[in-house]
Amino acid sequence: MQPEEAAGEVVIVGAGLAGLATALGLHRKGVRSMVLESSPALRVSGFAFTAWKNAFRALDALGVGDKIRKQHLQAHALRIMSSTTGKMAEEVDLAVQGKGRDSLLQALVEELPRGTIRYSSKIVSIEEGGQGTILQLADGSVLRAKVLIGCDGINSVVARWLGLAKPSDSGRVAARGLAHFPGGHGFEPKFLQFIGRGFRSGMRPCNETDIYWFFTWTPTENDKGVPNSASKMKQFILTNLRSLKVPPDALSVIERSEMNDDVLAVPLRFRSPLSLVTAYICKGNVCVTGDALHPMTPDLAQGGCSALEDAVVLARCLGKAILLEESGRRGGTEKQGIEAGLSEYAGLRRWRSIELITTAYAVGFIQQSSNVIISFLREKFLSGFLARRLLKMAEYDCGTLWS
Repeated sequence: MQPEEAAGEVVIVGAGLAGLATALGLHRKGVRSMVLESSPALRVSGFAFTAWKNAFRALDALGVGDKIRKQHLQAHALRIMSSTTGKMAEEVDLAVQGKGRDSLLQALVEELPRGTIRYSSKIVSIEEGGQGTILQLADGSVLRAKVLIGCDGINSVVARWLGLAKPSDSGRVAARGLAHFPGGHGFEPKFLQFIGRGFRSGMRPCNETDIYWFFTWTPTENDKGVPNSASKMKQFILTNLRSLKVPPDALSVIERSEMNDDVLAVPLRFRSPLSLVTAYICKGNVCVTGDALHPMTPDLAQGGCSALEDAVVLARCLGKAILLEESGRRGGTEKQGIEAGLSEYAGLRRWRSIELITTAYAVGFIQQSSNVIISFLREKFLSGFLARRLLKMAEYDCGTLWS
C-alpha cells in the first residue's frame, strides 16, 4: 500500500453534474475541493439536459446561468397528446431550456481552478479515520478527507457505505435518441409528449438542428430480445408509435435519429422514498447528492435540475460551517462544525428528495398506464393535473450560496 496522502478540505466522488456543481459552489464560497473521477477524462456522453426554472435558479447561484441561457433554445409550451384518441389532452405554457449535457459540464469545468479534477481515480473502499475518512483507490493510493461527498450516481459507492437502500426496478425501460436535421427541423419550440396504452414518449428541440426524444415501455416476454441492435430498436419503437396515432413528422424524428449500440435501452430505477424518511443522508463527515441520493424515474425531467439544487444547498451549508470554523466564530471542534453543516443540508434535502421521487414515479405510472379506469381518468381529469404538478416541482427555489 502506498503511503497515505492528505487531500483537500473536501473530496467529491464523481465529476458528473452533481459533483462539478458542488465543487463550483464550494469554490465560490472560498473552499477548496478535489473531485475524483474514475474515468480517464470528463464523461460527456449522454443526450439532452432539460433545464427547468429551478435549475436556472441554481445555475444563477453558481454564477453560470447567463452563460447557459445564451447557448440554447427555450421551449415555450408543454403539449401532451393522448395515444388513445390522438388528440391534444393538455397544453401549458412554460419556460424551459434544452441543452446538451456535455456543454453544461464543460461550462462548469471552465469555472473551476485547474487541477480540481483528478481523473482515473476510482474508490475501492472507505474507512472511518480519527482525523477524517480514509479512501483506498484502485491504483493503490490512499487519501484522507476531512469531508467526503458522494456524487457518484445511482450505483454510488458512498451511498452504499452510508447504508442507503439499493435502488429498485420500476419495471419500465427507456430508449433515447438524438435526431439531427442539418437544414433545420422546423419544429416549434415545444415539449411534445404522447401518453397511454402502455407507452410514454416525448421529444423536444435542443436547438435549430437537433431534437432529443425518449420512449418508455414495460417489457414483456415477447419483446425481451428487441434491444440488441439500433435498427431493431428503432423498428420496435416506430411500430408501437404508429399504432398510437403519432403524427408522421414526429415519427420522422425517430427514423433519422442516432442511437448508441452500446446503450440502446436502460431499466428505470428509483430509490424507495419511504427508505429516505429515516435514512442517513449524511453520517459524520460523509454525505451524498444527486442520483447518489435520490435516483428517480425520468418522468419529471428533474434528475439533473435537482442535482443542481443539491449542490447549491450543500455548498451553502458546508461552506458556511467551514468558514465559521476557520474564523474561530463557531466554537467547538472542526469535526462538530462539519457535521453540523452536513446535518443542515440533509434536513433541507430529505423531504424535497422524497417528494421528487414519489411524484416522478406517480406521473410515469399514470401517463403510461393502459388500465381502462386509469386511462379514462387520465383523459378526463388527470392530464392537466399532472402537467401542473410537473410545473409546480420546477418552481422550487434552492436559494443562493449566501442565503
